[in-house]
Amino acid sequence: MKPHFDRIAFIGIGLIGSSLARVVRREGLAGHLVVSTRSADTLARAEELGLGDSYTIDAAEAVRDADLVVVSVPVGASESVAIAIRDHLKPGAIVTDVGSTKASVIAQMAPHMPGGVHFIPGHPLAGTEKSGPDAGFAELFANRWCILTPLEGTDPDALTKLSEFWRACGSNIDTMDPQHHDMVLAIVSHLPHIIAYNIVGTADDLEAVTKSEVIKYSASGFRDFTRLAASDPTMWRDVCLHNKDAILEMLARFSEDLASLQRAVRWGDGDKLFDLFTRTRAVRRSIIDAGQEVDAPDFGRQAAKKN
Repeated sequence: MKPHFDRIAFIGIGLIGSSLARVVRREGLAGHLVVSTRSADTLARAEELGLGDSYTIDAAEAVRDADLVVVSVPVGASESVAIAIRDHLKPGAIVTDVGSTKASVIAQMAPHMPGGVHFIPGHPLAGTEKSGPDAGFAELFANRWCILTPLEGTDPDALTKLSEFWRACGSNIDTMDPQHHDMVLAIVSHLPHIIAYNIVGTADDLEAVTKSEVIKYSASGFRDFTRLAASDPTMWRDVCLHNKDAILEMLARFSEDLASLQRAVRWGDGDKLFDLFTRTRAVRRSIIDAGQEVDAPDFGRQAAKKN
């Protein structure tokens, strides 16, 4: 049996929220969808796209009588949302989020969650560089992982229902300690994005290379960096500010490894370079074998067949 909620409220309707709304509609996981966002223009666009059944700027109004509340905002806005909705949540409601950092979100939201409400933080590891309600698509979560970081004492029935909800949306489910989640995501997501932003910024700053040349001659490597560097600036600013310790730890380790690579290049240490490239190539093959190679909803398989 698919999980079913009489009323789901989406607080925020960007890429993740709009994709969830689409798959919830497709799979019949809710009787009524409420969409709330602070931007009147974004809310109007969500209504044009038919993402919900009702729409409101007021988050407090949105969560009234909602059985499931999905907070899909930049992580830095988590506390303000929690304060806005805390006095209007239905007893027994499940409140979850989709933020890329978990310890910070928990610190911001948990103190404001009333008794009788099940707060279960989450993070779907799915996305593209695009943002806004137009960017969403129902297949975004297919065969992707959603990590839940339940707090001590979380009601097991609520956790099961939320897990089944994400499975019905196409996700695989894992549970993790919030601090461990933040360290893992610092290396597999946050650091790659930071590096991408930095290298694209470096190319943009080069006086000896014009912007037209950077664009005209972009090989696949630089092109892939620009995809990451095109991600939502507000979201990634907040990620850096709210997962600072883990990101700094990974940046320090990366800097040490980069210095080692620099020495190998400087001194012509071909064996060391070959060993590094061989080891990292194996990681890439493992990612492909796991079916996680690209962001396309079918992971590029259908596109490859057409070509």
